[in-house]
Amino acid sequence: MGNTEKNKWDDRHRPWPVPNLPWTMKQTWSDLLFAHYPVQYEVLRKLVPDVLPLDSYNGVCWVGVVPFRMSGVSLRGLPPIPGTSEFPELNVRTYVTLDGKPGVYFFSLEAANWLAVKGAKTGYHLPYWYADMEIQNKGQNIKFTSKRRQDRTIKLACNYRPTSQPFQAAKGSFEEWLVERYCFYTLNSSGVPLRCDILHEPWVLQEAEAEFSTNSILAKQGITVESDVPILHFAKKIDIRAWPLVHHATNRFHM
Repeated sequence: MGNTEKNKWDDRHRPWPVPNLPWTMKQTWSDLLFAHYPVQYEVLRKLVPDVLPLDSYNGVCWVGVVPFRMSGVSLRGLPPIPGTSEFPELNVRTYVTLDGKPGVYFFSLEAANWLAVKGAKTGYHLPYWYADMEIQNKGQNIKFTSKRRQDRTIKLACNYRPTSQPFQAAKGSFEEWLVERYCFYTLNSSGVPLRCDILHEPWVLQEAEAEFSTNSILAKQGITVESDVPILHFAKKIDIRAWPLVHHATNRFHM
């Protein structure tokens, strides 16, 4: 393994060490839009399981709508999974911190790949949905559409693009608080919190602009925002590794 590959998976910037377990999956995320909306604590508290303490920045909670392109999904030691070479994905997320480990909580994840949806639901206890989706690049502009198969009224259509030079979020900044999170949380069937640790290089962001012609993805999930004008960021590409789910308190592998 060359120095570049070693540096790529350096975990010293993470707030805590990766689990003492082999990582299990690799993915690449590309052409991401982070559209963040302020939401009152009381609104989110009713929607997020009580065992997950909500996170806020300067007293304000946030929900993110994140469309992007997924590619290169592969399990450790195996070639890319057939049929998962590239597909659109859409996440709706908020932020929680458990035992000093800041992470992400997903309200929903949509993907245009049935196999990925099935695998993530089964293996990671995530609220994944199969959707008709499309992502197209035209120069710097990216066109994204999504319509959930099970409920056609849950949909998103937008155009977005970067508008600044790339930068890394400054320590303590709002941008760092939003994106530099190295795990997500979910619950098992008994309501016990589980954590999935991830590893990637620090995010390289750009300021962005976007036009939303349709966006029912929040309201249809009971999420009432304080402002319908989001704060926008763009990220071109990032490679990630994911670990198995562990019980957050014991760090023991969850089957």
